[in-house]
Amino acid sequence: MLHKLAFRNVLRQKLRTAMTLAAIVIGVAGLILSGGFVQDIFIQLGEAFIHSQTGHVQVFRKDYLEKGSRQPDKFMIEAPDKLAAKLATHPAVDTVSARLNFAGLLNNGKRDLAIIGEGIEPDKEARIGTYVKVKAGRHLTDKDQFGMFVGQGVANSLNLHPGDTVNLVMNTSDGALNTLEFTVIGIFQSFSQEFDARAVRIPLAAAQELLATKGSNLLVVSLHRTEDTDTALAWIHTQLNPAILDAQSWRQLSDFYDKTIVLYDRQFGVLQWIILFMVLLSVINSVNMSTFERISEFGTLQALGNRQMDVFKLLMIESCVVGLFGATLGVIAGILLAMLISAIGIPMPPPPIGNVGYIAYIRIVPSTVVNAWLIGFLATVLASILPARKIVRIPLVDALRQSI
Repeated sequence: MLHKLAFRNVLRQKLRTAMTLAAIVIGVAGLILSGGFVQDIFIQLGEAFIHSQTGHVQVFRKDYLEKGSRQPDKFMIEAPDKLAAKLATHPAVDTVSARLNFAGLLNNGKRDLAIIGEGIEPDKEARIGTYVKVKAGRHLTDKDQFGMFVGQGVANSLNLHPGDTVNLVMNTSDGALNTLEFTVIGIFQSFSQEFDARAVRIPLAAAQELLATKGSNLLVVSLHRTEDTDTALAWIHTQLNPAILDAQSWRQLSDFYDKTIVLYDRQFGVLQWIILFMVLLSVINSVNMSTFERISEFGTLQALGNRQMDVFKLLMIESCVVGLFGATLGVIAGILLAMLISAIGIPMPPPPIGNVGYIAYIRIVPSTVVNAWLIGFLATVLASILPARKIVRIPLVDALRQSI
């Protein structure tokens, strides 16, 4: 009986029900959109780190991260080709590429510039570095024996263009001075402006010739799916001699990523609390208006023999019905809006210390959708408890007097 009456009351009070539903729908949809937007930022920022610099997993000698930047020649991986072939056997692994880091001076015939460099396997790196944009010229290939790929900041500092020749000077592992002439093949722009201001890339064989070594400092592992990083990292550790080699994931290598995630998470967490507070206020206001305008109706119900608890249950059932429909409509509206916005895209400026803008989307995250539905439903029910308790405590005579 109460359930039928609750449904009728919800349909009878069309304007009040519509106002409450609107508040719930807007709030739930807002939570889905904001949560999906934040999730997209996290995903795209992580992919930018992975596909412009770190790869998914890096393998290196012990203590390389702490001491290797000063003496990279002291932290060489022996027989990197054999180890790379072994790591490439895992089904989650897409590519394993060797890198040899170095520092030196780049001379364009007029001035010198201190640079940091990487000897790379060009064709493999082109598959890994999908977020590296070519601003002029083209990517290095395995055929470019003495080609050079320079960061945009380096190119601006030395006024370099594709086709220019430069001399790279550095010390070998024995301390001798060595130099080679390179042709600028292309100019790149990566995720990090700081990296582009000092970085150059040359073929691995040329870097090994300059440093008089046959080894490499890093093996960069690229996976088919970022979600497999932890599984792949655990397997890679089983393939290494822990006394000599170590491996870390892109999250461990990207301290800035975790700090940015914490910053964004707090900022948008505040936004979500604001949305939730607005939903609660809107629902409480609508429920209060609805219930207190119907005091005489509730008084009549009690005069006809219904207990105060029956009236309370009636109000709560009505709130549950409205909350159920409102939260469901909010989820539908949020998903449709997310799909529409994602089809268009949101142009975004570069993130902190970033160098490249990007197109943001609204990710439909199942956990966010479920949480938004629960918040919309529970907010409606909770917002109805206090007004319902006040209504049932009004003396019957006073409640009936409201209709006079």
